[in-house]
Amino acid sequence: MARPGFWDDQERARKIIAQVKGLKDRLTDWDELKARYEDVAVLFELVDEEPDEELCQELKAETNKLVRQAEKVELGTLLSGPYDGNNALLSIHPGAGGTESQDWASMLVRMYTRWAEEQGMELEVLDFLPGDEAGVKSATLLVKGTNAYGYLKAEKGVHRLVRISPFDSSGRRHTSFASVDVIPEITDDVEVDINPSDLKIDTYRASGAGGQHVNKTSSAVRITHLPTGIVVQCQNDRSQHKNRETAMRILRSRLAEMKREELQEKVDELRGEQGEIAWGNQIRSYVFCPYTMVKDHRTDVEVGNVQAVMDGYLDPFIEAYLRQSLQGGRKGPGRS
Repeated sequence: MARPGFWDDQERARKIIAQVKGLKDRLTDWDELKARYEDVAVLFELVDEEPDEELCQELKAETNKLVRQAEKVELGTLLSGPYDGNNALLSIHPGAGGTESQDWASMLVRMYTRWAEEQGMELEVLDFLPGDEAGVKSATLLVKGTNAYGYLKAEKGVHRLVRISPFDSSGRRHTSFASVDVIPEITDDVEVDINPSDLKIDTYRASGAGGQHVNKTSSAVRITHLPTGIVVQCQNDRSQHKNRETAMRILRSRLAEMKREELQEKVDELRGEQGEIAWGNQIRSYVFCPYTMVKDHRTDVEVGNVQAVMDGYLDPFIEAYLRQSLQGGRKGPGRS
């Protein structure tokens, strides 16, 4: 990076810096794991020489932390998919039900924002369409970090909420659905042919937060890929040019994902499997009432602390899904 001319091609320079950061993060993980192992080894020697109740409890706690940290590092090494190391484009859409499902969609936006923060990843809101009364009608987030897609691909599917509705004056229990779509961010060096004549590009005034300027100018961009019907939009920047670049990046990623899924469908046909995620085929249920529990129907992992999950504690679900997928024994989405 210190070479003369390194910054002449800024896009290439940014990609190299991102790759270097990813490698440094992996080395940091291994260094921290080694340091914790050495600390546990010292504690073990102390307990072995002079047994003490307090030291024993500390050794037990630190050993548990070591095991969890080792499992996490191991999981990172097992993410070997072609795009697992990429950033992730995460889109959230409410199901039928108006305000109820739109509020649920906004709760999921918050949950993934908290998860990204806990993982030390950056999060950028690319598109956000607020609901009429509350919640969101749609949101697209870019999660930037090492293995962001590798981890978040576990979240793709329909998420179900069961709770006493805050919008129902009778205090009745409601069930709401929202879909989460996750695709890898595809960079320009991945070959995806896009014919300009296949694109319909519209500009419009951005909605929601952003101040007066963002609403006075037609800075938001919507691109329709006519052959496939894919529609992408972006309104996070005041510059129409930048929004167009971002929308094209999303379109490129969606087209690449479509190619990957078409290939996967052919493989599944040969295997005789049905891997499609259909609306109503929820992968996970979040129950707030009459009891509290979050259950993943693919792995049967359950967490009783609903609030912790909504605050971004998704590791048990993500890790179980990835390990099951790597072992080739994944269940289909459940309906329970």
